[in-house]
Amino acid sequence: MKSLLLSRQAIRRISLSSPKPQPFRRNFSAAAPSISRSDRHLRSYDEPIPRPVSSSFTRHFHSTLESRLSASTASSQIHDEEDDDGTTNEFLSRFVWIMRGKVSEAFPDSDKKMVDGMLLLIVEKVVAEIERGGFSKVGGSSSSAPPPSPSSEFSDDLWATIWEVSNTVLKDMEKERKKEKMKVYVQSPEVMEMCRFAGEIGIRGDLLRELRFTWAREKMEEAEFNESLEQMRDLDSSIRESETVDADEEEESVVDSDEAQPRSISLPKRKGKFKYKIYGLELSDPKWGEVADKIHEAEEEADWREAKPVTGKCKLVMEKLESLEEKDDPSGLIAEWVELLEPQRVDWIALLEQLRDANTNAYLKVAEHVLDDKSFRASISDYSKLIHIHAKENHTEAVERILKKMSQNGIFPDISIATALIHLYSKSGNLERATEAFESLKSYGLRPDNKIYTSMIMGYVNAGKPKLGERLMRDMDARDMKCSDEVYMAMLRAFAQTGDADGAAGIFNSMQLDFKDTNCFEAYGLLVEAYGRAGKADKAKINFDQMRTRGFKPDDKCIANMIRAYKRENSLDKALRLLLQLEKDGIEIGVITYTVLVDWMATLGLIEEAEQLLVKISQLGEAPPFELQVSLCYMYSTARNEKKTLQALGVLEAKRDQMGPNEFERVITGLKTGGFEKDARRMFKHMEARKFLPSDRLKIDMGASPSFGSGFNRVRR
Repeated sequence: MKSLLLSRQAIRRISLSSPKPQPFRRNFSAAAPSISRSDRHLRSYDEPIPRPVSSSFTRHFHSTLESRLSASTASSQIHDEEDDDGTTNEFLSRFVWIMRGKVSEAFPDSDKKMVDGMLLLIVEKVVAEIERGGFSKVGGSSSSAPPPSPSSEFSDDLWATIWEVSNTVLKDMEKERKKEKMKVYVQSPEVMEMCRFAGEIGIRGDLLRELRFTWAREKMEEAEFNESLEQMRDLDSSIRESETVDADEEEESVVDSDEAQPRSISLPKRKGKFKYKIYGLELSDPKWGEVADKIHEAEEEADWREAKPVTGKCKLVMEKLESLEEKDDPSGLIAEWVELLEPQRVDWIALLEQLRDANTNAYLKVAEHVLDDKSFRASISDYSKLIHIHAKENHTEAVERILKKMSQNGIFPDISIATALIHLYSKSGNLERATEAFESLKSYGLRPDNKIYTSMIMGYVNAGKPKLGERLMRDMDARDMKCSDEVYMAMLRAFAQTGDADGAAGIFNSMQLDFKDTNCFEAYGLLVEAYGRAGKADKAKINFDQMRTRGFKPDDKCIANMIRAYKRENSLDKALRLLLQLEKDGIEIGVITYTVLVDWMATLGLIEEAEQLLVKISQLGEAPPFELQVSLCYMYSTARNEKKTLQALGVLEAKRDQMGPNEFERVITGLKTGGFEKDARRMFKHMEARKFLPSDRLKIDMGASPSFGSGFNRVRR
């Protein structure tokens, strides 16, 4: 049985917030007969039971019922007489109510008067014990045994029952006190504000009710803790005052250490101003006060009302909105819904939540439509939410429309929107807008993270501008940020495709510094390709040999890049020695290498050797690459072989969408050289239609008057 301090002061503290019951006298107005020969039992039962005399108690009752302050260090202040009467009467009323049932159960044959008489004896003894402080000895855990009966008139079993009932009453009073106290905190402004915020973000029903009581309980515990600190401070102050008054007396007489009053420990006094730091943020700075003011202003503007119930025609309109097709326009249904419901912001939010779960397309259309509705009172978070959804799906046009609405309403993009725009424009290749969003993000004073840098770098890579991406990589290195190996490989691939050997070498060296395992086959292959396209055959050969030394077997593409490097230097003997060495090592060449050799033979005008290579390509059984047709068209047109030229040209025109500016220029140059003037001008128009810029030499050649006899009087082989 859980034991509690049963004193008048304890009962009064437990029931501070409980309603006052009627005087205890009412409960015994019907008691008449005497049940003992003692004279004290001969008085009228209508006489009220004497109330314990008010006195100071040396026990301080802690609200948690688990810890108490020492009786020698504190004394509780007594409230007025009316509060004491109410507290005592409440305890006795509850006690008599429970004891009546137990007495009636133990003596079922006794009438009401007899039961009232026994209750009167029990209550008088309890009051006497409270008055003399007998119940103040009660303590310990609920499993501790009650003390023996203080009177011979009460058996130990009866006293144990009284003890049990007293503790039950105290627990009930404690629960009632907490319940009344909880009512105050449940309705406190802080708890109500948190509930309104929870309702705004979509928390409803039982979960909101549970959170409300949890917050109220936390507030109550915080208040009780602060109250205990105040009591400790008052206690310490009283001890200090008593020590000051007794200072003169202590000089005359020495007080024994056992009799000295112990001093309680108090909290140290604070000096200076508070300084709060969380993760390096100086929260005592005045700017955080401005932030708090903005938050309060936003809370005042928020709508804390509940959504209106949707019934009847309004519900039918909502169902139609949920079943909208992608091509349907929701404007008419929205206007009808507004006319029926006259919604506020909370109603719009409820509608959007339901549409988001039922029909994503309808949700996006309605959410974009309501941004212009005054009753919705769109904030920047509403715009940001839509932009993030569209950016994730690469809906650039929808994002542009929403940004235009933001600009019209005088709302500027925040950090979150700028981040989403960077990812969107980088993926779509719109570098101008991506750079604009990136600079806007930096203007907010925010340090871009790895994801933002990666998006920008990949955007530059996809646009064929790896130099700009390299600049961002240096910026990341200055901020002690590292790129991923995927970004390094993408940059290396971009430099290799553009033939920027120095840029590729710089990226390769950076990879070796940032990553231990950079000796991968692809990295070496791209480095060989970069040097090959740049015409630096010696450095390409060094990396080619280093790759083989590390145990990597070169593939057909890597060998082709090496041959391309020798082709730029016109070192046919070195290329042949390399091919012979590879053949000796058991490495076979493929279609890509043969294609480079055919192009080399076409440039040298060695048609027979090129055709022998074509036979080997056909023997491999693989489809020749598109670049082979460019080489054949150039070779046969410069050799003035009309039949084979037109045959190769027909293949190229059918696949002209795959041709780049270099392929166009080579084909046009070959046709112009071979006297196929009309064909050359037709291909030049195709080049202009693709918006490729021709070289200055090609502009001059195509600007000259056509050769005499072109078209009909072609020179045949």
